[in-house]
Amino acid sequence: MNQKRIAIFGSTGSIGTQALDVIAANPDLFSAEILTAQTNDELLIKQALTFNPNVVVIGDERKYNTVKEALAHTDVKVFAGEKALIEAAAMDCYDMMLAAIVGYAGLKPTLMAISNGKAIGLANKETLVVAGDIVVNMAMEKKVPIIPVDSEHSAIFQCLVGEGRNKIEKIILTASGGPFLGKKPNFLVNVKRDHALQHPNWSMGAKISIDSATLMNKGLEMIEAKWLFNLRPEQIEVLVHAQSIIHSMVQFEDGSLKAQMGLPDMKLPIQYAMAFPERIPNNFPRYDFRKPNTLTFEEPDTKTFRNLALATDALYKGGNMPCILNAANEIAVFAFLRNRIGFLDMTEVVEQTMQKTHFIEKPTLEEYFESDGEARNFAASLIHM
Repeated sequence: MNQKRIAIFGSTGSIGTQALDVIAANPDLFSAEILTAQTNDELLIKQALTFNPNVVVIGDERKYNTVKEALAHTDVKVFAGEKALIEAAAMDCYDMMLAAIVGYAGLKPTLMAISNGKAIGLANKETLVVAGDIVVNMAMEKKVPIIPVDSEHSAIFQCLVGEGRNKIEKIILTASGGPFLGKKPNFLVNVKRDHALQHPNWSMGAKISIDSATLMNKGLEMIEAKWLFNLRPEQIEVLVHAQSIIHSMVQFEDGSLKAQMGLPDMKLPIQYAMAFPERIPNNFPRYDFRKPNTLTFEEPDTKTFRNLALATDALYKGGNMPCILNAANEIAVFAFLRNRIGFLDMTEVVEQTMQKTHFIEKPTLEEYFESDGEARNFAASLIHM
């Protein structure tokens, strides 16, 4: 395998830092060519000094001088701002983008990379939730592979390798159930930010930890799966599997099920996406069937965790509804993380925004951008932010 040049968009987040661990462990296979961060200039500088990329971008323009000065004695080129992020995605110096920017902000750089024919390791589910049809059609047109990094979608992808001619009956996305599995609304009403950030099985960034606690994460994953694997909404199921050993399953039309299993460790799907189509050795811990020796499965409680029901509605409705759902959710999570609203209020914000934002059945990219803005403004008006 020739050395693959990786551009990590969102290098200081949970996925980005773990991707750099994979690169550090396999320096003959991978190099970090572009590193980007929004605000964490200190870590970005540290990463740049360790990995000596071609380019770094700091999203927050106020931090440009700090980064520039810290790297002045190196050959690293330093840029700043949202426009620079998109321009970096258009550069020729890399082979694969690891799209690990959190939320809607990841959409434009990813589109730019695809339009320039770059392979995508997709860790940002919101990109497909917001504008899945446009992203997927552009990737097909440019013959660009999109290899999912989300553990559930990586699992489905791995189960489908070699099954190209065989029809999928359905896929089953597994959910850990988050930190509040089995809890009822009278408990959730009092949940505070720090409690919601403690995930039982995975260590993740703040946004995705809250989405996991509300089950919105699984809803976004259903919408992402529709686009990644060209599925109809009724072919996508969610099961709660508290141990997070089976990462997801595919059922084929002969009734046979394939599951991808392993310990919950994001480095595995990251490494798989970066090395695809090859598997490369590592020293990550291995799953032992004797512990835990019981794997359990149950239906998700969508009456308590209504975000999953709202996301399912958006999946079936299509058009710009998933975009609206995502925008409202990003505002709601932001407000909850700042203790402005309660845990159950997040669902209220999303539901009201979905009811009140202008629905478009076949939006253009411009209309997706407008829907995102409209939904954010409406959601923010509910919170008085």
